Amino acid sequence: MLGIGALLFASAVFAQGIDYTVRIDAPGQLEELLEDNLDLVRWRGNSRVDLEQLQRLVKEAPEQVKTLVATEGYYSPRVSAGLDTSGPRPVARVIVDPGPPVLVGEVDLVLRGFAPFDKGAAPFDANALRQRWSLPVGARFRQADWEAAKRGLLREVSQTRFPRAQLVETSATVDPDERRALLHVVIDSGPEMRFGELRIRGLKRYPRQVITNLNTIKPGDQYSEASLQALQSRLQDTGYFSSVEVSADLRAVLNAELEDLKDGDEDGASSGRAPVGPTVLPVLVRVSENKRKFVEAGVGFSTDTGGRAQLSYDDLNVLGKRMKSDLLYEQKRQTARVDFFWPTKPKGYNDSVGAGVERNDVRGEITTTATVSARRAWGSPELERSLTLELLAEQREVAPNPKTTTRSLPLTYSITRRKLDSLIQPTNGYVLSGQLGGALLPILTDEKFLRLYLRGQAFKPLGESGTLVLRGEFGAVAAKEKLGVPSIFLFRAGGDQSVRGYGYRELGVRENGAIVGGKYMATASAEYQYWFRPPWGVAVFYDVGNAGDKVGDLNPKSGYGVGARWRSPVGPINVDLAYGHAVRKARLHFSLGFTF
Repeated sequence: MLGIGALLFASAVFAQGIDYTVRIDAPGQLEELLEDNLDLVRWRGNSRVDLEQLQRLVKEAPEQVKTLVATEGYYSPRVSAGLDTSGPRPVARVIVDPGPPVLVGEVDLVLRGFAPFDKGAAPFDANALRQRWSLPVGARFRQADWEAAKRGLLREVSQTRFPRAQLVETSATVDPDERRALLHVVIDSGPEMRFGELRIRGLKRYPRQVITNLNTIKPGDQYSEASLQALQSRLQDTGYFSSVEVSADLRAVLNAELEDLKDGDEDGASSGRAPVGPTVLPVLVRVSENKRKFVEAGVGFSTDTGGRAQLSYDDLNVLGKRMKSDLLYEQKRQTARVDFFWPTKPKGYNDSVGAGVERNDVRGEITTTATVSARRAWGSPELERSLTLELLAEQREVAPNPKTTTRSLPLTYSITRRKLDSLIQPTNGYVLSGQLGGALLPILTDEKFLRLYLRGQAFKPLGESGTLVLRGEFGAVAAKEKLGVPSIFLFRAGGDQSVRGYGYRELGVRENGAIVGGKYMATASAEYQYWFRPPWGVAVFYDVGNAGDKVGDLNPKSGYGVGARWRSPVGPINVDLAYGHAVRKARLHFSLGFTF
């Protein structure tokens, strides 16, 4: 009766295939592996699978399971598989007891070559290389880990001095009874490589100095992949190129070796002897140049300065220099500026000169400032420094007082230290920034002054989904008379990146109904962000601070509230609803990214 029933069941489903269920009883990680790779699972739902084919899949399942779990280090599993057709829907069951895993019992790592070719050269650190082997004795022998360990070893060697290293022999001998794997790896260093001359491809519009000034690789330096990547990164940051590729020209070396073979050069590769000294690798730079001229236009909105329209024009080659110009119109601020940048100097200096005009109408104070400046900047994104000399002429108006004009020639040193896990989406680390400067000589200066400004921001993960953000700033100006100090060197607080709950530059010194800058300023902020469904998050925050002409006038004004966060591709977007305790009002704040 059972045979007739099975036959009738098979006939009924033959035309459309059989619908069945697979149940796998195995430890979690192995269950996922079998679900993804077992034929019995992959063929489920296929209209061409009938009962006979299903039975064959069930029969073949144990051998497939043994092969699959062996890749995870289990070489002696107990596996059973069966098919239950008693219900309306057949159920295929696979039960797996993986048993104890195979462990790495011995690692035989053999290094060939790696001898210093130059007298006095440092030997390759073979012990450190063995210590960094990623599949040590006692580890579970997984096939994926074995392959990754070999790749990691080869990459470790080929990154410095020996880019032509290769694995000449690898084996893994597994003893299932002893549950041990004996690993054997032989790696040959190949010839030692040193950098040679710089070769540039694709440069047409711009001077060679754009590249050569940034190249710190000298002929004779040891080959280093990190040096190539650093040069590529510096060239990409210049703005002159749409794409940059920096590599060692191995093709030139191979072509030279082929020529030796053709000529039967007994002193070279054809003799079968190792070369007398390191092989020289030319440094090859391939670039695709950006268009020389750019025009960009944009619009935007900020809760600090209102609506914004912007027009930019750049020319990458004006008398060998890069020109950047901007026109910016906001409801409370309008600027026009042009700057000329020299190609980066061999020692890493970036020099520029520029001029601009800026008009601000904020809190009853109207200022128009014209500047001519010269600037030298150097460093990296992790540590930036600059020195700026400016000649300023500022016109200031606070009704009903008459307009006043101020001249100043300040020199300012700036430094910024960044240590962040990401420059765009930071969640861990800190940024510190400081400025020290002033106009200390009575040259084109109405009032001598000294100015100090400090700012810091820290990010600290709290649990898997939380981030604590702390921010603080302090500023001070020393001068006999505040009236002769340009207003852009004085301090006010309030706004999106300052004390939320207050308007843009709302906290300062009152003068005839207006709010103007003070000689001192201090603010602090604490914020907790919770990322409930990344990239989406929420935040709670507390800000405090003020600005004044005396330290005793810094009566702290506080603001607190809640906000929404979105980690956009261009940086975090923040929308905050803050309550200003001193003004007893709620204010909406919107900002993109974090300013530093």
